[in-house]
Amino acid sequence: MIFSGKFDKVENKGEVPEWPNGLAWRASLRETVTGVRISPSPNKKQLNPMAKTYNLGNLEITWLGHASFKIKCLESKVYGPEFVIYIDPYNVSFGEKADLILVTHDHYDHKDEKSIAQLSKTTTEVLIGGKNIKEGEEKEVNGAKIKAVPAYNLVKPFHPKGRGVGFVIEIEGKKIYHAGDTDRIPEMAELGEIDLALLPIGGTYTMNEVEAAEAVKMFSPKKVIPMHYGTLSETPGNPEKFKELVGESSEVIIL
Repeated sequence: MIFSGKFDKVENKGEVPEWPNGLAWRASLRETVTGVRISPSPNKKQLNPMAKTYNLGNLEITWLGHASFKIKCLESKVYGPEFVIYIDPYNVSFGEKADLILVTHDHYDHKDEKSIAQLSKTTTEVLIGGKNIKEGEEKEVNGAKIKAVPAYNLVKPFHPKGRGVGFVIEIEGKKIYHAGDTDRIPEMAELGEIDLALLPIGGTYTMNEVEAAEAVKMFSPKKVIPMHYGTLSETPGNPEKFKELVGESSEVIIL
């Protein structure tokens, strides 16, 4: 595993929460949405039983629950047979090994050392927001361009400015924005053209549905996937409400 810096010990005062039974309803969501191809995760074992994959050009975008995503680039002249990125893997006990792991910040449900170790191979590079990649920095890993962008709370005390980041990933001609744990912040207006935004809607620690919908209208991504909801009791979120509030500003994909 390649690190530009050392792991800090993660403080976790209590057990990592299990997936609540109340999430079972999402497993019954239809797998085909008009104009959107959604399919089960291609792994023999799914990383969680509700994982769904959205195809964005030559990229497979799989939501693993909470703020966790896998981005898999299929066969490419630039990246070879496959190139696999994980963002904030949490409670992941198996899966394809990563070429790159991105961690937005050091909270236990984002910097999950067990998941990182499970998904790593000897050549995996791990970039941790606020540690070995800081706000405003850009790095390139095997042709994929990674930019760390601001992610913080305006009034809430949970995510002070500079502690963590969001990521803009440029790969296969697409720009994907993972917002990290953030409120609707003014810097979002400076993101530029985004093909796919991954935005938190759970509230309490991040934006809720209303704030996230307002954020969408600040930078008008082509497509949006809501995240960071349903895992914890204090982050319920309602993706259908979010989709209604966004309206025609962007295409909302619920996984």
